[in-house]
Amino acid sequence: MKPAPFRYVRPSSVDEAISVLAAEGYGAKPLAGGQSLIPTMNFRLALPAVLVDLDRLDELRGIRDGSEGGGANGLYIGAMTRHSEVERSAAVRERAPLLAEAMPWIAHPQIRNRGTVGGSLAHADPAAELPAVMLALDARVHLRGPGGDRTVQFCDFCTGFFSTALAPDELVTGVEIPTLPAGTGTAFEEISRRKGDFALVGACAALSLDPGGTCTRASVTLLSVGDGPVSAKTAEEALRGRGRRRGRGDAGHRSAGRHSRLGRVPSSTDARAHGTGAGKGRAEGSGRVIARPSAGEANDSRLINKDLAPIPPGDRTWKLWHYVSLWVGMSVCIPT
Repeated sequence: MKPAPFRYVRPSSVDEAISVLAAEGYGAKPLAGGQSLIPTMNFRLALPAVLVDLDRLDELRGIRDGSEGGGANGLYIGAMTRHSEVERSAAVRERAPLLAEAMPWIAHPQIRNRGTVGGSLAHADPAAELPAVMLALDARVHLRGPGGDRTVQFCDFCTGFFSTALAPDELVTGVEIPTLPAGTGTAFEEISRRKGDFALVGACAALSLDPGGTCTRASVTLLSVGDGPVSAKTAEEALRGRGRRRGRGDAGHRSAGRHSRLGRVPSSTDARAHGTGAGKGRAEGSGRVIARPSAGEANDSRLINKDLAPIPPGDRTWKLWHYVSLWVGMSVCIPT
């Protein structure tokens, strides 16, 4: 539970940070909020030779109009903006309600107080909420490296399992969220074992209706069902051109059939497939677009992963090595 030796650098500007990353190459790792990087370093799953702390880079903080971040409109969020700032932002609630709805699902308040938007996007965890939300909102990621600034559509940013289009000598500087069309409703739903746990499955939906109530634009993304955030293309096609209530159940069943593979958390294939359909259906059916499902569907017992249920105290069998492990753990963690 201790990281390998590393050199610590705390630059005072973005250009200085990029210079260090360019000089060290793959041996350097940027430190934003550290809520994912530090645990992986403690388990020695990540072994950076140099840790580049971005905490002093105030130019990467803040929430403002998209035009100020280089975009034409919408909302621009700096990479070092904390999750808690986004969660409390009135501008985010007004201009990006899907993002505002997803923020409370990210871990716990202590994590959100330190975690950053840019760090979460660069980490590209398949079970993370922010990548799926950014994909649903058709966001653009702003990057900076030795060659200057560039932008990448989020659909091209996540390239695989914990992999992105970010070069070793580049930093995420912010993310631009375009303005949603008029008549758009959004919703976020997630199923997890406990509040704050990684999602067994999650779904985001952004649906635009014309004055007659017909769906003209559908963006449905799933998390924790693949190597990264997944666009539910079949479900989107089933929703476009449909009325307020037509197509919802069909879209959910189609999505469940196509996205039933296992993700991060152990769960039966049937439960994950059912959770994909139910969670996506609930996302499509919530908010200002379509009616929510019944309480029975939301509380379906098949969504519970019984393999992860805690063992009742009376059924536990303690052996000698249990007591030895407990004693060693207490000796290491409790100062003497």
